Amino acid sequence: MLGALLGRFKPDEATPAPLAGKSTLNRLEHAPVDAAGGRYHKIGHDAAAIETVFVALFLDAFRAKPPRDIILDLDATDDPIHGHQEGRFFHGYYDGYCYLPLYIFCGRHLLAAKLRRANIDASAGAEEEVARMVRQIRARWPRVKIVLRADSGFAREALMLWCEQNRVDFVFGLARNTRLETRVAAALQEARTMAAATGRPARVFRDFLWSTKETWSRRRRVIAKAEWTRDEANPRFLVTSLKPDQWAARALYENLYCARGEMENRIKECQGDLFADRTSAASMRANQLRLWFASMAYVLLCALRRIGLAHTALASATCGTIRLKLLKIGAHVRISARRVKVAMATACPAASEWRLAHARLIIAARAPPA
Repeated sequence: MLGALLGRFKPDEATPAPLAGKSTLNRLEHAPVDAAGGRYHKIGHDAAAIETVFVALFLDAFRAKPPRDIILDLDATDDPIHGHQEGRFFHGYYDGYCYLPLYIFCGRHLLAAKLRRANIDASAGAEEEVARMVRQIRARWPRVKIVLRADSGFAREALMLWCEQNRVDFVFGLARNTRLETRVAAALQEARTMAAATGRPARVFRDFLWSTKETWSRRRRVIAKAEWTRDEANPRFLVTSLKPDQWAARALYENLYCARGEMENRIKECQGDLFADRTSAASMRANQLRLWFASMAYVLLCALRRIGLAHTALASATCGTIRLKLLKIGAHVRISARRVKVAMATACPAASEWRLAHARLIIAARAPPA
């Protein structure tokens, strides 16, 4: 089927022409930077162009009308090391040797997957990645409002200052400390009283201006959730550039910030369903390319879900479910001079979704460019 789609299958041939094998992929993965001039390394890849295409595909997904505002979710995750590879470091939080890739999503859309060593701060390189994306996004959508959302690992002065200087809002988790807990001690006592009276967990929110003693260059808005649950205090904090007239404290925490947890499901799809953690090559450059391969697979399945499976039982399915029900199935492919016929089993449970997705993708491919 893949050979037919790529034009590598001739009707008068018994078998399709071979596609790229492991040796070809090996040459691509391990080709040096000056691959074009090498005798054996005749193929290579353009890293900057690959990074650009993820954002371009995201922009192209909004053909009809650009959104008024978008939220970019940033997160770092672990990618376990498979041996003594380049960039091998032990990470105390994950209790193992790993890489620390940076992912950036907008909803279900993947915009970046950057492989990094694990001996760095979670936010390392985030400012450069965000700056590159924002330039590309605003070149197409000059009026779009952009909000960055991430956990406390990204609440760093450099990233927050860049956002403030470039008209980008942010809402980041803020690591708690003794000073912050003292600041909300009265709110915690109020929550404790409410919990004792009702017998259920209680939350009290506070909104105030705050600055660290040394690292921050200015005071910023901090949201505190003073929660009493399971007979103990559970305070949490956010730092944001959003104004109180735009987002009240409770709504900002519960509706805007907590929604970032959905991004973790997208990372699980990339790593669990599409093997983004299969980074066992010796060099960082080769492993970055493997991470991009998995990311491209995610983008393709995301487009299939958005265009071909809308309003079907698979409209919200994970990449693993789509692979299982639409791609990993048996069918008889017949190729003639005029058509390619795919004969599926009469008992195939997702045959109707397959036909519908095929028809919708054809219509989308014939649509004029935006």
